[in-house]
Amino acid sequence: MPARLCQSLAGGRIANVDTNYTKLVYPELSYRLSGILFAVHNELGRYANEKQYSDAIETKLKQLAITYEREQILPPSFGEESVGRNRIDFIVDDKIILEIKTKRIIGREEYYQIRRYLKAMSKNSEFS
Repeated sequence: MPARLCQSLAGGRIANVDTNYTKLVYPELSYRLSGILFAVHNELGRYANEKQYSDAIETKLKQLAITYEREQILPPSFGEESVGRNRIDFIVDDKIILEIKTKRIIGREEYYQIRRYLKAMSKNSEFS
Protein backbone atom coordinates (compact mmCIF):
# COMPACT_ATOMS: atom_id res chain seq x y z
CA MET A 1 0.00 0.00 0.00
CA PRO A 2 1.53 3.34 -0.96
CA ALA A 3 2.31 5.81 1.79
CA ARG A 4 -0.41 8.37 2.35
CA LEU A 5 0.89 11.81 1.48
CA CYS A 6 -0.44 15.08 2.76
CA GLN A 7 0.50 18.58 1.83
CA SER A 8 1.65 21.11 4.36
CA LEU A 9 2.70 24.70 4.12
CA ALA A 10 6.40 24.77 4.88
CA GLY A 11 8.41 27.94 4.53
CA GLY A 12 6.03 29.48 2.03
CA ARG A 13 5.96 26.43 -0.25
CA ILE A 14 3.88 23.29 -0.36
CA ALA A 15 5.75 20.15 0.69
CA ASN A 16 4.74 16.51 0.56
CA VAL A 17 4.89 14.85 3.97
CA ASP A 18 4.91 11.07 4.33
CA THR A 19 2.36 10.10 6.98
CA ASN A 20 3.04 6.35 6.79
CA TYR A 21 4.48 5.69 10.25
CA THR A 22 4.77 1.92 9.89
CA LYS A 23 8.54 2.15 9.41
CA LEU A 24 9.15 3.22 13.02
CA VAL A 25 10.79 0.41 14.96
CA TYR A 26 9.35 1.45 18.34
CA PRO A 27 6.35 3.66 17.45
CA GLU A 28 4.79 4.07 20.90
CA LEU A 29 8.08 4.93 22.59
CA SER A 30 9.05 7.17 19.66
CA TYR A 31 5.81 9.14 19.99
CA ARG A 32 6.30 9.53 23.74
CA LEU A 33 9.85 10.78 23.19
CA SER A 34 8.68 13.21 20.52
CA GLY A 35 6.17 14.61 23.00
CA ILE A 36 8.91 15.02 25.60
CA LEU A 37 11.23 16.74 23.13
CA PHE A 38 8.55 19.17 21.97
CA ALA A 39 7.56 19.95 25.57
CA VAL A 40 11.18 20.62 26.56
CA HIS A 41 11.75 22.80 23.52
CA ASN A 42 8.58 24.77 24.29
CA GLU A 43 9.73 25.27 27.90
CA LEU A 44 13.34 26.25 27.21
CA GLY A 45 13.09 27.85 23.79
CA ARG A 46 15.66 27.52 21.07
CA TYR A 47 18.71 29.07 22.72
CA ALA A 48 19.40 26.60 25.55
CA ASN A 49 22.56 24.51 25.49
CA GLU A 50 22.80 20.72 25.25
CA LYS A 51 23.23 20.30 29.01
CA GLN A 52 20.09 22.34 29.77
CA TYR A 53 18.04 20.38 27.24
CA SER A 54 19.42 17.09 28.58
CA ASP A 55 18.57 18.00 32.19
CA ALA A 56 15.01 18.94 31.21
CA ILE A 57 14.59 15.75 29.14
CA GLU A 58 15.84 13.69 32.08
CA THR A 59 13.26 15.33 34.36
CA LYS A 60 10.45 14.47 31.91
CA LEU A 61 11.67 10.88 31.52
CA LYS A 62 11.59 10.50 35.31
CA GLN A 63 8.12 12.06 35.56
CA LEU A 64 6.77 9.61 32.97
CA ALA A 65 8.63 6.65 34.52
CA ILE A 66 10.44 5.85 31.27
CA THR A 67 13.62 3.89 31.90
CA TYR A 68 16.83 5.39 30.54
CA GLU A 69 20.57 5.60 30.98
CA ARG A 70 22.31 8.94 30.65
CA GLU A 71 25.79 9.53 29.23
CA GLN A 72 26.73 5.89 28.84
CA ILE A 73 30.38 5.52 27.91
CA LEU A 74 31.11 3.44 24.84
CA PRO A 75 34.17 1.23 24.60
CA PRO A 76 37.01 2.56 22.44
CA SER A 77 36.42 1.90 18.74
CA PHE A 78 40.14 1.50 17.96
CA GLY A 79 43.29 0.67 19.91
CA GLU A 80 44.64 4.12 20.79
CA GLU A 81 41.29 5.83 21.39
CA SER A 82 40.96 7.08 24.96
CA VAL A 83 38.33 5.51 27.20
CA GLY A 84 35.32 7.75 27.75
CA ARG A 85 35.75 9.71 24.53
CA ASN A 86 32.39 8.59 23.15
CA ARG A 87 29.33 9.04 25.35
CA ILE A 88 25.73 8.47 24.36
CA ASP A 89 23.47 11.20 25.76
CA PHE A 90 20.51 8.87 26.48
CA ILE A 91 19.61 5.26 25.89
CA VAL A 92 15.85 5.09 26.40
CA ASP A 93 14.22 1.84 27.51
CA ASP A 94 17.32 0.02 26.23
CA LYS A 95 15.94 0.53 22.71
CA ILE A 96 16.45 4.06 21.43
CA ILE A 97 19.62 6.14 21.38
CA LEU A 98 18.80 9.80 21.92
CA GLU A 99 21.64 12.14 21.00
CA ILE A 100 21.04 15.80 21.87
CA LYS A 101 22.22 18.48 19.43
CA THR A 102 21.66 22.23 19.58
CA LYS A 103 22.77 22.87 16.03
CA ARG A 104 20.51 24.47 13.49
CA ILE A 105 21.43 21.89 10.86
CA ILE A 106 22.54 18.32 11.50
CA GLY A 107 25.26 17.28 9.09
CA ARG A 108 27.20 14.28 7.96
CA GLU A 109 29.43 14.27 11.04
CA GLU A 110 26.45 13.83 13.39
CA TYR A 111 24.94 11.19 11.10
CA TYR A 112 28.12 9.11 11.21
CA GLN A 113 28.43 9.68 14.95
CA ILE A 114 25.05 8.07 15.61
CA ARG A 115 25.86 5.24 13.17
CA ARG A 116 29.02 4.52 15.19
CA TYR A 117 26.96 4.55 18.38
CA LEU A 118 24.37 2.14 16.92
CA LYS A 119 27.10 -0.20 15.78
CA ALA A 120 28.92 -0.06 19.12
CA MET A 121 25.70 -0.70 21.02
CA SER A 122 24.53 -3.36 18.51
CA LYS A 123 21.07 -1.79 18.43
CA ASN A 124 18.59 -2.97 15.84
CA SER A 125 19.22 -0.77 12.84
CA GLU A 126 19.43 -0.97 9.10
CA PHE A 127 22.41 1.39 9.40
CA SER A 128 24.73 -0.74 11.52
